[in-house]
Amino acid sequence: MQQRIELVKQFLLGLQDRICEQLADIDGQAQFQQDQWQRELGGGGRSRVLTEGRLFEQAGVNFSHVFGDKMPASATAQRPELEGCRFQAMGVSLVIHPRNPHIPTSHANVRFFIAEKEGAEPIWWFGGGFDLTPFYPVDEDVLHWHRTAETLCRPFGDDYYPKYKEWCDRYFFLKHRNETRGVGGLFFDDLNEPGFEDSFAFMQAVGNGFLDAYLPVVERRQHDEYSEAQRQFQLYRRGRYVEFNLVFDRGTLFGLQSGGRTESILMSMPPLVRWEYQYQPQAGSPEAKLYEDYLRPRDWLNELA
Repeated sequence: MQQRIELVKQFLLGLQDRICEQLADIDGQAQFQQDQWQRELGGGGRSRVLTEGRLFEQAGVNFSHVFGDKMPASATAQRPELEGCRFQAMGVSLVIHPRNPHIPTSHANVRFFIAEKEGAEPIWWFGGGFDLTPFYPVDEDVLHWHRTAETLCRPFGDDYYPKYKEWCDRYFFLKHRNETRGVGGLFFDDLNEPGFEDSFAFMQAVGNGFLDAYLPVVERRQHDEYSEAQRQFQLYRRGRYVEFNLVFDRGTLFGLQSGGRTESILMSMPPLVRWEYQYQPQAGSPEAKLYEDYLRPRDWLNELA
């Protein structure tokens, strides 16, 4: 198992390097700053954050590899068999908050988890995915996003895209708002079948596929003009991102309960955000169209093709 752990770790470190390099290249103004950190209870990571760029107001790409002798309560509550296990968790997680409201916010994560106990076989699985949160959606962009997701899933089986697309719609759903966080993408967890090699290959496909899905959208929207009113709407909708991450996100909860680095865990928060009491978009406006047409699960590939 140790050889497999090292294999996954080297992929994740290289993925972080490639994503940061390409995001900095397209931004063309700012560079990522790195913090190397150690976790007191075991492990550590490297956090990279780009701020005040030409395109990206803030972009964070975090690698972490943490381990310990006791599972966090959030994990054992869902998986009682993990009680009393030593664990290792590693992954790359990123969130991009563009300045231009016409460029969507986006998130991606790929991860590997191992739990071990004396006298028992190791318990391991992969997880991850990516999702898109537009403020002024364009059908061309949404279709490209989901076509890229479907294409990378196809070699692994016809059921991968529909299953993990539907899981994404369920996971990134704000129950108290009765709306999705955006237009979805892929989400998978507990993946260990049909075996390590195939599960790892799928995790790699998702990690490598993120920029294929996202960068063409950034390139198409980077020069779109926007008004101050549209900027204010973007800041308002960023509040939904905060609400989801602090109320529902498993990774945030696991990280905080396992004694992870708080600054790295919360780097997904937008640099500027606002709330407005009982906001209602004007009827017939682009803002109303977001609520009416996009913040619900849809069969994007068939409806938009």
